[in-house]
Amino acid sequence: MKRFLRSFGGVLFTAVVLGCMVLLFLLCRAPAFEGGEGYTFYLGKSSSALTVHTDAPVRAKLLLGDVKGESTVYSGDRYEELKEKYRAKLLFTETVGGVTSYYLHSPFLGAGIKLGGKTVNLQIAVSAEQTAVGTPLIFGGF
Repeated sequence: MKRFLRSFGGVLFTAVVLGCMVLLFLLCRAPAFEGGEGYTFYLGKSSSALTVHTDAPVRAKLLLGDVKGESTVYSGDRYEELKEKYRAKLLFTETVGGVTSYYLHSPFLGAGIKLGGKTVNLQIAVSAEQTAVGTPLIFGGF
């Protein structure tokens, strides 16, 4: 009986460790942003070499492999909410054609890219109608 209990304990311990590893893997592969109207992943060496648009970002990110960036769009102005959620530090802004782009760094996102000597890993672009957010940047048009 003791042998059985020890064997069962070993099997149970192994199952718990494997379960934790799977959970950690899934958490690391979770999309950077929640909700939004559509979701875009950037793949390839230049981050914008290939784009994949999806309405199922969790499944897509698990299946895509080496994702270099991601973005989504929200209705209205969500700048303050997103900045606070990612505890991001504003590095600089630019306004072009009625769109204000905020370039930030968040401790919760990847390494980022160098722009103007600063490491940017979060871009939030706000227009009168919507907010686009991307990591490390929003590639393509907004």
